[in-house]
Amino acid sequence: MRKVRFAPSPTGTLHVGNALSAVANRRFGDRMLLRIDDTDPARNVPGGEERILDDLRWLGVEWDEGPVRQSERAERHLEAAREAGLPQRFEGLMLWRDEDRSPTFHLASVVDDADFGITHVIRGSDHRANEELHAALHRALGTEPPEVIHHGLVVGADGKKLSKRAEGATVAALREEGYPAEAVRAYLEELGLPRHDVRLDLARIRSLSVDVLAGLPDGELAARAGVPEAAAPLMRGAHDLVEARALAEAVLGPPRSRPRELDRPTLERFAELRAPLPETIGESGARALIGELKAAGGNLKALRIALTGAERGPELWAVVAALPRDEALRRTGV
Repeated sequence: MRKVRFAPSPTGTLHVGNALSAVANRRFGDRMLLRIDDTDPARNVPGGEERILDDLRWLGVEWDEGPVRQSERAERHLEAAREAGLPQRFEGLMLWRDEDRSPTFHLASVVDDADFGITHVIRGSDHRANEELHAALHRALGTEPPEVIHHGLVVGADGKKLSKRAEGATVAALREEGYPAEAVRAYLEELGLPRHDVRLDLARIRSLSVDVLAGLPDGELAARAGVPEAAAPLMRGAHDLVEARALAEAVLGPPRSRPRELDRPTLERFAELRAPLPETIGESGARALIGELKAAGGNLKALRIALTGAERGPELWAVVAALPRDEALRRTGV
């Protein structure tokens, strides 16, 4: 059985590169431990752990054990060092701090990997320098080092380290930009365990987002966008949930102009057809209404302007289906 661990530091929302490690560990391991590496108080951010847990849940990354906080196991880390007779400095590594004897990341990580039976460590190549040192520390403690697999980092367009402030660099940023979790997770799974650094490809995430949104039923798409289900057809073709919401709100919000008197016959005929129908009529009812109005020579452009305030936009039947009856009649001014 392959047991892995994902061990972020509680420094805030997950960097997309850390999210890659989380997904890679989950796919590779039969069991996964979630460990919070909080041995450096200066780097810890209030609420950082909660944000990491929220990001993992949003991505659908589940763990079998934890979260285990290294700060709560300090005595165990020091005990393991005492039992092995290790000095404070081991092969250039500080194992605990002078001021409070708190264990450093190196000692805590190696002891925890041994205690929790970690068989494989999957992490970014920026940790490669620790591999031999940690293996030596395992041997000094009398424990078996896990197999280590390093993967390339997710970097910026310039090939350099991707700052958390860069566009789409964190899970929270991708969520706020409207990308569905399934698209982000699919992108990370596509990357797998890259041998070399990879540039963050927002265009690919956006393409996957289109596919995910297109496959959602009307009810779920509307729920994610926070609009009535009747407005779902207005959002078809959107690249992300922010765009989807904007498309719906462009119709559901107040129109930007008023109908012209010249268009009264069309608007009056629309009102006659719409008034006796239910509050919402769905796609088939809306298509039938538009068809009847068109057959009678109605000015469909005038109706669109009255209902939306714009000459162009979603298909007219989708507008009629999205607007409740009373609101549609109010906009015609009849």
